[in-house]
Amino acid sequence: MAGFKLAKLDITHVRVLSSSARVQDTARDLGVVIDSQLSLSAHVVAVCRSGYYQLRQLRQAVWSLSEDASKTLVQAFVSCRLDYCNSLFFGISEGLMNRLQTVQNAAARLVTGTRRCDHISPLLRQLHWLLVRQRVEFKVATLVHQSLSGMSPPYLADDCCLVADAREWRLRSTASRTSIMTRTYSTFGDRAFSAAGPGLWNSLPSIAPERR
Repeated sequence: MAGFKLAKLDITHVRVLSSSARVQDTARDLGVVIDSQLSLSAHVVAVCRSGYYQLRQLRQAVWSLSEDASKTLVQAFVSCRLDYCNSLFFGISEGLMNRLQTVQNAAARLVTGTRRCDHISPLLRQLHWLLVRQRVEFKVATLVHQSLSGMSPPYLADDCCLVADAREWRLRSTASRTSIMTRTYSTFGDRAFSAAGPGLWNSLPSIAPERR
């Protein structure tokens, strides 16, 4: 619905003081390509293009290297691109997430020297690589943990608060590390760190179950 309403807007220029700025479909900020609908489709395309390019460059070298050396090269030139600012990938469409996963699959097959018809799950377990979706969730959960532990900047820490720290009365949830969740009313809101972070944190299994 938001994308449909956005498509109906006909704005080509925006006035900024005495000058006029032309509206662009995409913009790059800190290496991340942001599109007008915040779908991150343009950034996914850029990451996949860069990842496949690096794999083609490494293909000639890995044949003369050990698997450990090849794994190190792939992690340095390909995996780092999948992991860069990957918390922004939380909540993107399934199709875009699958495109990122194909890059990791190609990298795993290059390192292990296997064919396209071979199952990818055993290869990822052999390399001790998490799926792209799992890497994204791990990054978000890590940011929440750092926020709750006082190791993150205020603009992240302010979005994470435990129920035990916000309520003066005794609740069952105050005995655990349950985080307060922000209510949202759109898919864009669900992807915000203030909603996605606490929601993911609360879905994690408890490290030490409460004693009854």
